[in-house]
Parts: sequence; structure tokens; C-alpha cells
Amino acid sequence: MKRLIRKRGDAPIELLLLRPVHDLALRRLERDFSLLKAYEAPDAAAFLKAVAQRVRGIAAGAHSMIDKGMIDQLPRIEIIANFGAGCDSIDLTAARQRGIPVTNTPDVLTDDVADLAIALLIGTVRQLPAADRYLRRGGWARNGPYRLTTSCTGRTAGILGLGRIGLAIAARLAPMSVAVHYHNRRPIKDCPFPYHASPTALADAVDFLIVSCPGGAATERLVGSDVLSALGPDGYLINVARGSVVDEVALVDALTHHRIRGAGLDVFGNEPDVPAALIDRDHVFLLPHVGSATTQAREAMANLMVDNLVAHFSGRPLLTPVV
Repeated sequence: MKRLIRKRGDAPIELLLLRPVHDLALRRLERDFSLLKAYEAPDAAAFLKAVAQRVRGIAAGAHSMIDKGMIDQLPRIEIIANFGAGCDSIDLTAARQRGIPVTNTPDVLTDDVADLAIALLIGTVRQLPAADRYLRRGGWARNGPYRLTTSCTGRTAGILGLGRIGLAIAARLAPMSVAVHYHNRRPIKDCPFPYHASPTALADAVDFLIVSCPGGAATERLVGSDVLSALGPDGYLINVARGSVVDEVALVDALTHHRIRGAGLDVFGNEPDVPAALIDRDHVFLLPHVGSATTQAREAMANLMVDNLVAHFSGRPLLTPVV
């Protein structure tokens, strides 16, 4: 972990924090920078207006909303360093137009998110949360064994978004004897997995549809009623990407009318609010957006976010630029 070296007499570099950041990131940032904490101000908008001329960078905590209006307010901003792999809460077009680099924290969270996708898949298909509740509520002792579920082995999974995380999920599916198909915006050269030209075509060909594509306007409600209908009454939806990728109204309808068999969800459209219609369904496995929520992943993400800021203000190449 390199430190920022300033020349004697240089003024501290001031960074804007819109939301709290990981404690490790905060300690490193406080050591090397002067921090402008908008989330501590009673009026964040007024605070931003007051400090706008001083801000040279943003350390963007998870889900910090940075739109064109905010970027336009900051005449001296040089970099936006995001805590997270997805940058759908940042207006990348506005940043690119101003020549402002944006960085993210990919790779360091890939394994933990992929592990969670497999856990969601197995837990959903085998109804493990419902079986756990059945035991705890006395159902086993009172009524006998839990009902039979179905197997993952020998089935076919479709990965919607075969990027870093999608490929890591695919690698974990192979030892389970689960065949992998995929859809991206375009086929991947020399990819060993069958490609499908649309999400609907992919869903029609598989038993499990695993969503691992980026969020943002381009993928909003990409998984709608047509995709869910193609997945079919024996199909399962797993989402470890962004809640915005799935049309939650269509998903609730598909689950209610048994047009799909089950769903495992780590992300939702309006977090932390989860539609009441998804709660307490035995064929739905819900988690509170914990895909990268391990000590190791979050510390690595914190260090990478800060390392990008230190690199920029030291005149070195960025480690993980997005734009």
C-alpha cells in the first residue's frame, strides 16, 4: 500500500465523501488527504455548494449517486474512485466528457460473489431456507420429513453476463456437472460455452438463469415477463447482479402463477426495501445484498479504491480505470 508523497508546502488534496466508506479506506484517506464529508453535514446540498471549488476527487462509497449535475458543480475534480465493481450510480458519460477518470474495484470481489451465486443456486433449488424454517418451527417432529426437492447435478445453467464474475460462476458449475450457456451483448471469441443471441433465447435453453451482468440503463428490466416465461415452470432465476436488471413486478407475477419454479435473489430494485410479495415464499431465497460482504473482499476493495486515488495524485497509471 503506497502512500501519497506531497512536496513540502503543498496544500492538502481535498476529497469529497458523499457516503461513509469502509473503515480501512477511511484510515488511509485521512492519512493522505483532507476529507470533505458531505454525509456529516445537516444539509448535504448546501455543503457541496460551499466546498465545490475545493474538491479535487471523490472517494465514492458504495452506491454513491454521482450524476451530471454533481459533476458539473465541481470545476476542479480530477478523479472519481468507486468502491465496487459496478459503476451504474455514476454518470460515466458526463465524466468522460469532462475527461475525468473513473476507477472501480473489480476482481478482488469476484470469488466471493461467485461463491454466493452457487450458494443461492443450491439453496434455492433444494429449498434450504424453507427446510431450515420447517425444522425450527417443529414441522419435522410434528409432520415428518420435509418434501422432496430437485437436483442441480446434470442440469443446464444460463449465465446472463459472462464477465469476470460470470466466468468464475461457470468454473464453479463444472464440478457440479452443470452445463453452461451464456448471453452477452456479443459472443466471446473462443469461448467454450454455447452462445444465445438474446436473454429470452438463453432462458428457453436452460434450467437455471443466473444474472451477473452490469446494472444501469442498458440492462434495466432486461429480465422481464418474456424471459421468465421462456425460463418456464421448472426454471429458476438467480440474481447476484443488480436488482434493476430484473422486472420485480413480472417476477412476482411469475412466482405467484408458477410460471417459474423458484428464485434466489441477493439484490433488489429499491434496496433495502424488498417487495412483500417475495417474503415468506418457500420457493424464494432472499439475501440482503451480501455478495461481496466478506472481510477479505471489503478490505481488498477499500485498498484498491484508495490505491487508485494515490496513483492518480502521484502521477502514476491508474490500477483499474473504467473511463
